[in-house]
Amino acid sequence: MESQTGAAVRAARRLWLWPIAILLGFPIGGGVADLTVDGVDSVGAALIAGVIAGVIIGAAEWFALRRWVSWLWLPATSAGMAVGLASGAALVDYGIGRGDLAIMGAVTGLGVGVLQMMALTLSGHPISGAIAWAVANPPAWALGWFVSSYVISRNIDERFPNFGASGALVFGLLTWLLLAVLLSRSSAGRSESGTASR
Repeated sequence: MESQTGAAVRAARRLWLWPIAILLGFPIGGGVADLTVDGVDSVGAALIAGVIAGVIIGAAEWFALRRWVSWLWLPATSAGMAVGLASGAALVDYGIGRGDLAIMGAVTGLGVGVLQMMALTLSGHPISGAIAWAVANPPAWALGWFVSSYVISRNIDERFPNFGASGALVFGLLTWLLLAVLLSRSSAGRSESGTASR
């Protein structure tokens, strides 16, 4: 029987598109949303920017995960980002300090993570341990913002709805590992249940 590590490595190889999708989806989604609302400085702007960026990010992520998740990933990402961003930005009073950005990121990640977790459990092949996805997203989003705040510090006052490419790279690599573990465990669980039912 294949080891957990071996199964996770195989899953990570099959998920090679994930970090690329993240690296493209976040900057493009954030850029399009920013062009539309010109900065997240109110609840309305945060909701609109969250929906727009969430659709683009969700579409990029779904494209990488389409073998494992249903189309529900798209509305889950968009709604989660809209609610999370609106809540997080209001919580820090639309501040742009590093601490504010990390808190806003964590709250946005909570909204996205919880709704994406629901999409993972409602897919045709539910992903076991999906709660780990909801738990990991808030600190991963906070870290993405923290990293970006150092790289793009001169234009942080533009109030983008999400972190840029530097934060996306960190976020993409961390979540890639988690997804590989979750998908390998789910595949192992399905094969064990298939073997037991024979």
